[in-house]
Amino acid sequence: MDEQVRFALQEQLAQLEQQFGERLQGDLADLGTLATELQHNRAPGNRRQLMLGIRERLHRLAGAAGTFGFAKLGERARQLEQRADRWLDSAKPGSRAVESFSRALQQLASQTPGQERAAAELPDHHDEPAPGCRIYLLEADPVAGCSMALTLRNFGYLVSQWQDFAALQQAVATEPPDALIVSVQHDSELESVASLQQGLDHPLPLLVIHERIDFTSQLAAVRAGAQGFFSRPLDITQLENSLERCLDRQQGEPFRVLIVDDDAELAARYSLVLRNSQMQVQTLTEPTQVLETMRSFNPEVLLLDVNMPGCSGPELAQMIRLHDEWLRVTIIYLSAETDIQRQMAALLKAGDDFITKPISDTALVASVYSHAQRARSLSTALARDSLTGLLKHADIKEQLALEVQRATRSGKPASVVMLDLDHFKHVNDTYGHAAGDNVIRALANLLRQRLRRIDSLGRYGGEEFVAVLPECTALQARRIFDEIRVRFAALSFYGGDSQEFYVTFSAGICQTDGHTAAGVLLERADQALYVAKHKGRNLVQVGEH
Repeated sequence: MDEQVRFALQEQLAQLEQQFGERLQGDLADLGTLATELQHNRAPGNRRQLMLGIRERLHRLAGAAGTFGFAKLGERARQLEQRADRWLDSAKPGSRAVESFSRALQQLASQTPGQERAAAELPDHHDEPAPGCRIYLLEADPVAGCSMALTLRNFGYLVSQWQDFAALQQAVATEPPDALIVSVQHDSELESVASLQQGLDHPLPLLVIHERIDFTSQLAAVRAGAQGFFSRPLDITQLENSLERCLDRQQGEPFRVLIVDDDAELAARYSLVLRNSQMQVQTLTEPTQVLETMRSFNPEVLLLDVNMPGCSGPELAQMIRLHDEWLRVTIIYLSAETDIQRQMAALLKAGDDFITKPISDTALVASVYSHAQRARSLSTALARDSLTGLLKHADIKEQLALEVQRATRSGKPASVVMLDLDHFKHVNDTYGHAAGDNVIRALANLLRQRLRRIDSLGRYGGEEFVAVLPECTALQARRIFDEIRVRFAALSFYGGDSQEFYVTFSAGICQTDGHTAAGVLLERADQALYVAKHKGRNLVQVGEH
């Protein structure tokens, strides 16, 4: 009887393994599809959602595969799950890390359940770059290079440094970074950098540090593709600020474009062209739906046909301009109209530009892209603090209220953090307001680098900041901000006479409790900040519930 039971169990186990193997083929195919989608979808928010789904699938696969006899495949899934976790936890996930992860995931997905040897030969995850923005630094002076690299690492970047151009060139060919910083003495060195950029499929964001700041040197830097130019003595805070802007521009959300044209086929054609240029597009053939679509889609650029039945383009544009929240939307008219007087009449009625049909694909993309970029820059400038790029006082309070409501509904904790620079009046009085502005900007940039994209940051006052951390307990927030505190205290600043100085900050933290209002939580965080100041400053204090 015992033998019969054992035999029956073995048969059942074999059947379960066979069923799992069949299911595994479908799971691997799904992972392959998700890997391709992850590689081609460049919007950070969408990528995060995709990565969360992939991580969940890898977690299930890692837990089950070994149980059903696919131990090596399960181990590889666990390694990829850990890489996904690191990417999700990274304050500023790098695009190169996504591409590397996607390739590894596609390799896993290409395995058949029986290919244990092939799965075992996949590269180990320790050989892959860690999540984050990887910066390559060229600096012939080893002391200056190490100092720059250390400061940028404190900001959260992954920095690799070289002292000669040949080594840098080889590194770029092997594994391109997210951005380049090159320090040069002569314009001829920039010619080599320009050649390097021309040999790449996509030129890299480039910052140049030059011994001279004359017209010829800046022109050479521009021709090499520079997006930032600095001279010595180097202001590392301003360099990091420029680097942040470059990477934000590279990794930002796709531009949103709404096309209103009664010619459905033409609208579909324009939509396809713009989508192929990584823009997010919606089309409308019925003008009466435009206001509802504007509210739901929130476009940055509106492509508007001039002649439509029932409502002309200029009339529709004037209707849109009646709403203050859409004043920053760029309106571009599309029409076969070639009469200059009629074009001018349309532009005077709430338009920003006029495109004459037919238009080439390249011209359409260039026009829409330039307008969208300007519209986003304007929107950011109006909605955010001009010095730091963080949310303004009223906006961070509004964001706090939203997160408190969300935490109450979900039952998950959130933390409110209030920061204040220590002895900041002394910094301004001793080193000047320009140096004080650099300190504020540096702290803002460091906070952006070290916190998650889902966290909210605002400049609450002159030297005060507020952070809102969803799904984060007060103890977790204290650990995070203690690390930021240590990194910030290690940053060096320079006054007007090149005198070096350091600054610290204090912070107070309060956790949501499911029933306390946002304003009260902010007061509790402020009280905790007061305690931190009273205890001697350069401290992170958790407040009482």
